[in-house]
Amino acid sequence: MARDLSGKGSNTRLAHIGNDPRDFHGFVNPPVVHASTVLFPDAETMAGHKQKYTYGTRGTPTSDALGAAIDALEGSAGTIAVPSGLAAVVVPMLAFLSAGDHVLIVDSVYFPTRRFADTMLKRMGVEVEYYEPELGGKIASRMKDNTRVVFTESPGSNTFEMQDIPAIAEAAHAGDAIVMMDNTWATPLYFKPLDHGVDISIHAATKYPAGHSDVLSGTVSANAKCWQQLYDTYLTLGVCAGPDDVYQVLRGLRTMGVRLERHQESALEIAQWLERRDDVSRVLHPALPSHPGHEIWKRDFSGASGIFSIVLNGGGTKEAHAFLDALEIFGLGYSWGGYESLAVHVSLGDRIVAKAPDEGPVIRLQIGLEDVSDLKVDIEKALAAARA
Repeated sequence: MARDLSGKGSNTRLAHIGNDPRDFHGFVNPPVVHASTVLFPDAETMAGHKQKYTYGTRGTPTSDALGAAIDALEGSAGTIAVPSGLAAVVVPMLAFLSAGDHVLIVDSVYFPTRRFADTMLKRMGVEVEYYEPELGGKIASRMKDNTRVVFTESPGSNTFEMQDIPAIAEAAHAGDAIVMMDNTWATPLYFKPLDHGVDISIHAATKYPAGHSDVLSGTVSANAKCWQQLYDTYLTLGVCAGPDDVYQVLRGLRTMGVRLERHQESALEIAQWLERRDDVSRVLHPALPSHPGHEIWKRDFSGASGIFSIVLNGGGTKEAHAFLDALEIFGLGYSWGGYESLAVHVSLGDRIVAKAPDEGPVIRLQIGLEDVSDLKVDIEKALAAARA
Protein backbone atom coordinates (compact mmCIF):
# COMPACT_ATOMS: atom_id res chain seq x y z
CA MET A 1 0.00 0.00 0.00
CA ALA A 2 1.35 3.43 -0.97
CA ARG A 3 2.43 5.73 1.81
CA ASP A 4 0.14 8.60 2.78
CA LEU A 5 2.15 11.76 2.14
CA SER A 6 -0.70 14.24 2.52
CA GLY A 7 0.21 17.07 4.81
CA LYS A 8 3.92 16.32 4.61
CA GLY A 9 6.50 18.96 3.65
CA SER A 10 7.50 19.54 0.04
CA ASN A 11 10.94 17.93 0.35
CA THR A 12 9.50 14.88 2.11
CA ARG A 13 6.96 14.48 -0.67
CA LEU A 14 9.56 14.98 -3.42
CA ALA A 15 11.66 12.23 -1.89
CA HIS A 16 8.87 9.66 -2.03
CA ILE A 17 6.17 10.54 -4.60
CA GLY A 18 5.71 8.69 -7.86
CA ASN A 19 6.52 5.13 -6.91
CA ASP A 20 6.33 2.64 -4.08
CA PRO A 21 9.52 0.57 -3.68
CA ARG A 22 7.37 -2.40 -2.66
CA ASP A 23 5.98 -2.48 -6.19
CA PHE A 24 9.48 -3.29 -7.50
CA HIS A 25 10.90 -5.83 -5.03
CA GLY A 26 11.99 -3.05 -2.65
CA PHE A 27 14.24 -1.15 -5.04
CA VAL A 28 14.12 2.56 -4.21
CA ASN A 29 13.87 3.78 -7.82
CA PRO A 30 11.44 2.41 -10.41
CA PRO A 31 12.90 0.38 -13.27
CA VAL A 32 13.86 2.03 -16.55
CA VAL A 33 11.63 0.13 -18.96
CA HIS A 34 12.66 0.31 -22.62
CA ALA A 35 9.51 -0.77 -24.39
CA SER A 36 7.80 -0.88 -27.72
CA THR A 37 6.17 -4.31 -28.01
CA VAL A 38 4.20 -5.67 -25.06
CA LEU A 39 3.03 -9.29 -25.20
CA PHE A 40 -0.45 -10.51 -24.27
CA PRO A 41 -1.21 -13.88 -22.68
CA ASP A 42 -4.00 -14.76 -25.12
CA ALA A 43 -6.03 -13.44 -28.09
CA GLU A 44 -9.00 -12.27 -26.00
CA THR A 45 -6.79 -10.10 -23.78
CA MET A 46 -5.08 -8.70 -26.86
CA ALA A 47 -8.36 -7.93 -28.67
CA GLY A 48 -9.81 -6.12 -25.67
CA HIS A 49 -6.57 -4.51 -24.46
CA LYS A 50 -7.38 -6.08 -21.11
CA GLN A 51 -4.07 -5.49 -19.39
CA LYS A 52 -2.39 -2.42 -17.94
CA TYR A 53 0.36 -2.04 -20.53
CA THR A 54 -0.32 -2.60 -24.23
CA TYR A 55 2.37 -0.71 -26.17
CA GLY A 56 5.35 1.48 -25.33
CA THR A 57 3.73 4.74 -26.44
CA ARG A 58 0.83 4.16 -24.05
CA GLY A 59 2.90 4.06 -20.89
CA THR A 60 5.38 1.99 -18.91
CA PRO A 61 6.16 1.69 -15.20
CA THR A 62 8.80 4.40 -15.74
CA SER A 63 6.49 6.96 -17.33
CA ASP A 64 3.72 6.11 -14.86
CA ALA A 65 6.06 6.84 -11.95
CA LEU A 66 6.87 10.31 -13.29
CA GLY A 67 3.23 11.03 -14.13
CA ALA A 68 2.13 10.04 -10.64
CA ALA A 69 4.82 12.24 -9.08
CA ILE A 70 3.82 15.29 -11.13
CA ASP A 71 0.13 14.67 -10.42
CA ALA A 72 0.95 14.63 -6.71
CA LEU A 73 2.63 18.04 -7.06
CA GLU A 74 0.06 19.60 -9.41
CA GLY A 75 -3.14 18.12 -8.00
CA SER A 76 -3.96 17.08 -11.57
CA ALA A 77 -6.12 14.31 -13.00
CA GLY A 78 -3.33 13.16 -15.29
CA THR A 79 0.07 14.08 -16.69
CA ILE A 80 1.83 13.30 -19.97
CA ALA A 81 5.59 13.34 -20.49
CA VAL A 82 6.84 14.59 -23.86
CA PRO A 83 10.32 15.02 -25.43
CA SER A 84 10.78 18.78 -24.79
CA GLY A 85 9.33 21.89 -23.21
CA LEU A 86 8.20 23.09 -26.62
CA ALA A 87 6.38 19.78 -27.20
CA ALA A 88 4.62 20.42 -23.89
CA VAL A 89 3.28 23.65 -25.39
CA VAL A 90 2.39 22.19 -28.78
CA VAL A 91 0.45 19.09 -27.70
CA PRO A 92 -2.24 20.86 -25.60
CA MET A 93 -2.61 23.60 -28.23
CA LEU A 94 -3.28 20.96 -30.88
CA ALA A 95 -5.62 19.18 -28.49
CA PHE A 96 -7.94 22.14 -27.96
CA LEU A 97 -7.66 24.30 -31.09
CA SER A 98 -9.22 23.75 -34.51
CA ALA A 99 -9.60 25.73 -37.74
CA GLY A 100 -11.78 28.77 -37.14
CA ASP A 101 -10.92 29.04 -33.43
CA HIS A 102 -9.43 32.10 -31.74
CA VAL A 103 -6.55 31.86 -29.24
CA LEU A 104 -5.33 34.60 -26.89
CA ILE A 105 -1.63 34.40 -26.01
CA VAL A 106 0.23 36.65 -23.58
CA ASP A 107 2.66 38.89 -25.47
CA SER A 108 5.55 38.10 -23.08
CA VAL A 109 5.41 34.44 -24.04
CA TYR A 110 8.40 32.13 -24.64
CA PHE A 111 9.51 32.85 -28.23
CA PRO A 112 9.24 29.26 -29.58
CA THR A 113 5.60 29.28 -28.43
CA ARG A 114 5.04 32.43 -30.48
CA ARG A 115 6.79 30.89 -33.46
CA PHE A 116 4.53 27.83 -33.30
CA ALA A 117 1.44 30.03 -33.04
CA ASP A 118 2.46 32.39 -35.85
CA THR A 119 3.35 29.58 -38.25
CA MET A 120 1.58 26.28 -37.68
CA LEU A 121 -1.51 27.51 -35.84
CA LYS A 122 -2.15 30.24 -38.38
CA ARG A 123 -1.59 27.78 -41.20
CA MET A 124 -4.18 25.51 -39.58
CA GLY A 125 -6.70 28.35 -39.71
CA VAL A 126 -6.50 29.40 -36.06
CA GLU A 127 -6.81 33.12 -35.35
CA VAL A 128 -3.91 34.17 -33.10
CA GLU A 129 -4.04 37.31 -30.97
CA TYR A 130 -1.59 38.59 -28.34
CA TYR A 131 -2.60 40.47 -25.21
CA GLU A 132 -0.80 42.65 -22.66
CA PRO A 133 0.57 40.75 -19.63
CA GLU A 134 -1.02 43.21 -17.21
CA LEU A 135 -4.54 42.83 -18.64
CA GLY A 136 -5.88 40.57 -15.87
CA GLY A 137 -9.66 40.27 -15.76
CA LYS A 138 -9.97 42.87 -18.51
CA ILE A 139 -9.08 40.07 -20.90
CA ALA A 140 -12.86 39.58 -21.08
CA SER A 141 -12.87 42.47 -23.56
CA ARG A 142 -10.62 40.46 -25.91
CA MET A 143 -12.72 37.31 -25.78
CA LYS A 144 -14.66 36.37 -28.89
CA ASP A 145 -17.42 33.87 -29.52
CA ASN A 146 -14.80 31.53 -31.00
CA THR A 147 -12.10 31.99 -28.31
CA ARG A 148 -11.21 28.47 -27.26
CA VAL A 149 -7.86 28.89 -25.47
CA VAL A 150 -6.22 31.57 -23.33
CA PHE A 151 -2.50 30.85 -23.04
CA THR A 152 -0.70 32.40 -20.08
CA GLU A 153 2.87 32.48 -18.80
CA SER A 154 3.66 34.10 -15.48
CA PRO A 155 6.16 35.55 -14.94
CA GLY A 156 6.70 36.34 -18.60
CA SER A 157 9.76 35.14 -20.47
CA ASN A 158 12.78 37.44 -20.25
CA THR A 159 10.97 40.46 -18.78
CA PHE A 160 9.09 38.69 -15.96
CA GLU A 161 5.73 40.46 -16.05
CA MET A 162 3.24 39.01 -13.57
CA GLN A 163 -0.27 38.04 -14.64
CA ASP A 164 -3.39 37.95 -12.48
CA ILE A 165 -4.05 34.29 -13.24
CA PRO A 166 -7.23 33.85 -11.13
CA ALA A 167 -8.85 36.88 -12.78
CA ILE A 168 -7.86 35.71 -16.26
CA ALA A 169 -9.16 32.21 -15.57
CA GLU A 170 -12.49 33.54 -14.34
CA ALA A 171 -12.95 35.71 -17.44
CA ALA A 172 -11.83 32.94 -19.79
CA HIS A 173 -14.14 30.36 -18.27
CA ALA A 174 -17.05 32.77 -18.49
CA GLY A 175 -16.41 32.72 -22.25
CA ASP A 176 -16.09 28.92 -22.28
CA ALA A 177 -12.36 28.96 -23.03
CA ILE A 178 -9.66 26.63 -21.73
CA VAL A 179 -6.84 28.25 -19.74
CA MET A 180 -3.29 26.98 -20.21
CA MET A 181 -0.25 28.16 -18.29
CA ASP A 182 3.47 27.74 -18.83
CA ASN A 183 4.56 27.48 -15.20
CA THR A 184 8.20 26.56 -15.80
CA TRP A 185 9.58 29.51 -13.80
CA ALA A 186 7.85 28.69 -10.52
CA THR A 187 7.40 24.91 -10.75
CA PRO A 188 4.42 23.46 -8.85
CA LEU A 189 6.38 23.95 -5.62
CA TYR A 190 6.00 27.73 -5.78
CA PHE A 191 2.77 28.05 -7.78
CA LYS A 192 0.06 25.46 -8.45
CA PRO A 193 -1.84 26.63 -11.55
CA LEU A 194 -4.80 24.28 -11.19
CA ASP A 195 -5.50 25.71 -7.71
CA HIS A 196 -5.83 29.15 -9.32
CA GLY A 197 -8.29 28.27 -12.09
CA VAL A 198 -5.92 27.04 -14.79
CA ASP A 199 -7.06 23.94 -16.70
CA ILE A 200 -3.71 22.78 -18.11
CA SER A 201 -0.30 23.28 -16.50
CA ILE A 202 2.78 23.13 -18.74
CA HIS A 203 6.41 22.66 -17.72
CA ALA A 204 9.72 22.46 -19.49
CA ALA A 205 10.98 19.64 -17.29
CA THR A 206 14.34 20.33 -18.96
CA LYS A 207 14.70 23.12 -16.42
CA TYR A 208 14.28 22.68 -12.64
CA PRO A 209 12.78 19.16 -12.52
CA ALA A 210 15.72 17.61 -14.40
CA GLY A 211 18.09 20.25 -13.07
CA HIS A 212 21.39 19.21 -14.64
CA SER A 213 21.40 20.70 -18.15
CA ASP A 214 21.50 17.31 -19.85
CA VAL A 215 17.88 16.28 -20.45
CA LEU A 216 15.19 17.58 -22.81
CA SER A 217 11.72 16.93 -21.45
CA GLY A 218 8.30 18.45 -20.89
CA THR A 219 5.23 17.62 -18.84
CA VAL A 220 1.60 18.62 -19.30
CA SER A 221 -0.90 18.19 -16.47
CA ALA A 222 -4.66 18.61 -16.81
CA ASN A 223 -7.69 18.84 -14.57
CA ALA A 224 -10.46 16.24 -14.82
CA LYS A 225 -12.39 18.31 -17.37
CA CYS A 226 -9.52 18.41 -19.87
CA TRP A 227 -7.55 15.27 -19.14
CA GLN A 228 -9.17 12.83 -21.57
CA GLN A 229 -8.94 15.18 -24.57
CA LEU A 230 -5.31 15.96 -23.78
CA TYR A 231 -4.47 12.28 -23.34
CA ASP A 232 -6.23 11.22 -26.55
CA THR A 233 -4.29 13.85 -28.52
CA TYR A 234 -1.04 12.71 -26.93
CA LEU A 235 -1.71 9.13 -28.01
CA THR A 236 -2.69 10.24 -31.51
CA LEU A 237 0.51 12.27 -31.98
CA GLY A 238 2.79 9.62 -30.49
CA VAL A 239 5.10 12.15 -28.85
CA CYS A 240 6.07 10.18 -25.77
CA ALA A 241 9.29 10.89 -23.90
CA GLY A 242 12.02 8.25 -23.88
CA PRO A 243 12.44 6.12 -20.74
CA ASP A 244 15.96 7.28 -19.90
CA ASP A 245 14.92 10.93 -20.00
CA VAL A 246 11.80 10.19 -17.95
CA TYR A 247 13.93 8.45 -15.35
CA GLN A 248 16.39 11.36 -15.20
CA VAL A 249 13.55 13.85 -14.65
CA LEU A 250 12.11 11.70 -11.87
CA ARG A 251 15.57 11.46 -10.33
CA GLY A 252 16.01 15.22 -10.57
CA LEU A 253 12.68 15.80 -8.81
CA ARG A 254 14.08 14.26 -5.63
CA THR A 255 16.40 17.23 -5.11
CA MET A 256 14.37 19.96 -6.81
CA GLY A 257 13.15 21.42 -3.53
CA VAL A 258 16.58 21.92 -2.00
CA ARG A 259 18.00 23.14 -5.30
CA LEU A 260 15.20 25.68 -5.71
CA GLU A 261 15.78 26.99 -2.19
CA ARG A 262 19.41 27.65 -3.09
CA HIS A 263 18.54 29.16 -6.50
CA GLN A 264 15.97 31.44 -4.85
CA GLU A 265 18.22 32.61 -2.02
CA SER A 266 21.20 33.32 -4.27
CA ALA A 267 19.18 35.00 -7.02
CA LEU A 268 17.40 37.30 -4.61
CA GLU A 269 20.65 38.34 -2.92
CA ILE A 270 22.22 39.14 -6.29
CA ALA A 271 19.08 40.92 -7.53
CA GLN A 272 18.99 43.14 -4.45
CA TRP A 273 22.69 43.92 -4.86
CA LEU A 274 22.25 44.80 -8.53
CA GLU A 275 19.28 47.03 -7.74
CA ARG A 276 21.57 49.31 -5.75
CA ARG A 277 24.02 49.82 -8.59
CA ASP A 278 24.05 52.93 -10.79
CA ASP A 279 25.09 50.97 -13.89
CA VAL A 280 21.88 48.90 -13.71
CA SER A 281 18.72 50.76 -14.69
CA ARG A 282 16.25 48.11 -13.55
CA VAL A 283 16.14 44.61 -12.09
CA LEU A 284 13.24 42.55 -13.39
CA HIS A 285 12.56 40.14 -10.53
CA PRO A 286 8.98 39.65 -9.24
CA ALA A 287 10.10 39.04 -5.65
CA LEU A 288 11.52 42.58 -5.42
CA PRO A 289 9.10 45.17 -3.97
CA SER A 290 10.10 47.50 -6.81
CA HIS A 291 8.68 45.11 -9.42
CA PRO A 292 5.29 46.26 -10.83
CA GLY A 293 3.85 42.76 -10.34
CA HIS A 294 5.25 42.20 -6.86
CA GLU A 295 1.86 42.29 -5.12
CA ILE A 296 0.49 39.58 -7.41
CA TRP A 297 3.61 37.48 -6.83
CA LYS A 298 3.29 37.92 -3.07
CA ARG A 299 -0.43 37.04 -3.15
CA ASP A 300 -0.26 33.92 -5.33
CA PHE A 301 3.28 32.52 -5.24
CA SER A 302 5.11 30.86 -2.36
CA GLY A 303 8.61 31.38 -3.74
CA ALA A 304 10.80 32.54 -6.59
CA SER A 305 13.22 30.62 -8.76
CA GLY A 306 16.71 31.55 -9.89
CA ILE A 307 16.19 33.43 -13.14
CA PHE A 308 15.62 37.15 -13.66
CA SER A 309 16.78 39.96 -15.93
CA ILE A 310 18.59 43.25 -15.57
CA VAL A 311 18.38 46.33 -17.78
CA LEU A 312 21.74 48.03 -18.21
CA ASN A 313 21.82 51.78 -17.73
CA GLY A 314 22.33 52.85 -21.34
CA GLY A 315 24.09 51.29 -24.28
CA GLY A 316 23.09 48.68 -26.81
CA THR A 317 24.34 45.50 -28.43
CA LYS A 318 28.02 46.51 -28.12
CA GLU A 319 27.71 46.99 -24.36
CA ALA A 320 25.66 43.80 -23.97
CA HIS A 321 28.32 41.78 -25.79
CA ALA A 322 31.08 43.37 -23.70
CA PHE A 323 29.19 42.37 -20.55
CA LEU A 324 28.78 38.77 -21.72
CA ASP A 325 32.32 38.36 -23.02
CA ALA A 326 33.79 39.46 -19.69
CA LEU A 327 32.03 36.71 -17.75
CA GLU A 328 34.06 33.71 -16.61
CA ILE A 329 31.81 31.71 -14.28
CA PHE A 330 28.55 32.46 -16.09
CA GLY A 331 28.21 30.46 -19.26
CA LEU A 332 26.73 31.99 -22.39
CA GLY A 333 23.85 29.73 -23.22
CA TYR A 334 20.12 29.38 -23.61
CA SER A 335 17.95 27.38 -21.25
CA TRP A 336 18.19 27.60 -17.46
CA GLY A 337 17.26 25.64 -14.35
CA GLY A 338 20.52 23.71 -14.21
CA TYR A 339 23.20 23.83 -11.54
CA GLU A 340 25.39 26.33 -13.43
CA SER A 341 24.91 30.07 -13.91
CA LEU A 342 24.12 31.35 -17.40
CA ALA A 343 23.68 34.72 -19.10
CA VAL A 344 22.13 35.81 -22.38
CA HIS A 345 21.36 39.08 -24.14
CA VAL A 346 17.63 38.79 -24.80
CA SER A 347 15.93 40.06 -27.92
CA LEU A 348 12.52 41.63 -27.43
CA GLY A 349 11.81 42.65 -31.02
CA ASP A 350 8.98 40.14 -31.25
CA ARG A 351 6.74 42.07 -28.82
CA ILE A 352 3.51 43.39 -30.32
CA VAL A 353 1.54 45.06 -27.51
CA ALA A 354 3.80 44.58 -24.46
CA LYS A 355 6.25 47.40 -23.83
CA ALA A 356 9.89 46.29 -23.72
CA PRO A 357 12.47 48.10 -21.53
CA ASP A 358 14.30 50.74 -23.56
CA GLU A 359 16.85 52.21 -21.11
CA GLY A 360 19.50 49.78 -22.28
CA PRO A 361 20.09 46.15 -23.22
CA VAL A 362 18.31 43.43 -21.25
CA ILE A 363 20.52 40.68 -19.84
CA ARG A 364 18.88 37.52 -18.47
CA LEU A 365 20.73 35.85 -15.61
CA GLN A 366 20.26 32.26 -14.48
CA ILE A 367 21.73 32.02 -11.01
CA GLY A 368 23.10 28.56 -10.40
CA LEU A 369 24.43 26.79 -7.33
CA GLU A 370 27.85 28.46 -7.20
CA ASP A 371 28.93 30.68 -4.30
CA VAL A 372 27.22 34.06 -4.44
CA SER A 373 30.43 35.93 -3.65
CA ASP A 374 32.09 34.46 -6.74
CA LEU A 375 29.11 35.28 -8.94
CA LYS A 376 29.12 38.89 -7.74
CA VAL A 377 32.78 39.27 -8.68
CA ASP A 378 32.02 37.86 -12.12
CA ILE A 379 29.10 40.24 -12.65
CA GLU A 380 31.18 43.17 -11.35
CA LYS A 381 33.79 42.50 -14.05
CA ALA A 382 31.08 42.26 -16.69
CA LEU A 383 29.50 45.55 -15.64
CA ALA A 384 32.92 47.24 -15.76
CA ALA A 385 33.47 45.90 -19.26
CA ALA A 386 30.08 47.19 -20.38
CA ARG A 387 30.86 50.65 -18.94
CA ALA A 388 34.21 50.69 -20.74
